[in-house]
Amino acid sequence: MSKSKRRTVVKNSRSRSAAPEKSSIAWQNKDVTSKYFGDHLKGKSFTVYGLELPEIKEVQPTNLPAIEANELRLDHLFLLKDDSLALVDYESTYADSNKIKYLSYIVRTLKRNMAQHNFPCRIRMIVIYTADIQPQQTDERLDIGCLQFQLEEAFLSRKDSEQTEARLQARFLGNQELSKEEQMEFVILPLTYKGNEEKQACIRRCFEMAKLLEDADMQRFLLSGMLVFADKVITKEDSKQIKEWIMMTKVGQLFEEEKIQYGREIEKRVTRDVTKRVTEKVTKNVTEKVTKNVTEKVTKNVTEKVTKNVTEKVTKNVTEKVTKSNELKFSKILLHTGLSIEDVSNMMTVLTIDDVQKIAKSMNLKSDNHEVNSK
Repeated sequence: MSKSKRRTVVKNSRSRSAAPEKSSIAWQNKDVTSKYFGDHLKGKSFTVYGLELPEIKEVQPTNLPAIEANELRLDHLFLLKDDSLALVDYESTYADSNKIKYLSYIVRTLKRNMAQHNFPCRIRMIVIYTADIQPQQTDERLDIGCLQFQLEEAFLSRKDSEQTEARLQARFLGNQELSKEEQMEFVILPLTYKGNEEKQACIRRCFEMAKLLEDADMQRFLLSGMLVFADKVITKEDSKQIKEWIMMTKVGQLFEEEKIQYGREIEKRVTRDVTKRVTEKVTKNVTEKVTKNVTEKVTKNVTEKVTKNVTEKVTKNVTEKVTKSNELKFSKILLHTGLSIEDVSNMMTVLTIDDVQKIAKSMNLKSDNHEVNSK
């Protein structure tokens, strides 16, 4: 197993039970998913994995300072409610030599905390094993005389995969809200199955289950969490589909929110202006005696008709303008994730393929992934 994880390579470069087709997401793109998932882990715990730990208080950076001529990156680093640090790594194989890697994590974490004047600090080294590893295969201790090292291990082989999946599926089908514990069970569910084929099949079933959720924020949290946990076994195709789904649900939500907000503002402004003008005109031309009755009746009829016509016309123009502006922003985000110009253009409703080509050119994207198939 590789002793280090470099920033410029994918996490699954470590020799584990690799899928036939490994994920090749760039660190920058994976960090976006990891950050979203990490930010929503606050207040949750690892209890459902068999670890009696305090709740997560804060998510901390996982890139550790260099001591040798390389930089290590562990899977997760959390500040817990008791102010201890939890270093978390996921393994599908076991080797005694892994403890050297874990010690490197700890030394570099101490180095960073010392630089931040937070020393000494209490550190927990947590290893979560997939269902491929049984408790009797590992040794949680290292004793070399001058150093005694203790791991906190969790074995997903102890989870009943099928029973857990059936219970969660029933919650999804019933459109019931998941508890914090059930959310943590969902994101780790694929790793509770043995073998890469079973894990990948579970990933696809979980993807379909998550689509049933009406809560877009919860849907993004669960899917981004599953991507993070299953990073070493998920196929490139499945990873791409899930990331595109996460991105498009977010884009769609932003479009709808902005269109609704602009529509309400326009309707309020037009109604106020039209009402004022009609009222002034009617009041001026009718006698004082009938002003009150006529003004109320005429104002209501004219205002409703004028407001409807003006609002529809203005809303249409503004909506198109807002949609184009948003599509310019989100096409850049999608191009950054590695989607081709054709794929990005197909997702847009206003921008043409020529517009997307210009955006890609302005971003200096020259890779084959962003060239349009001329055939």
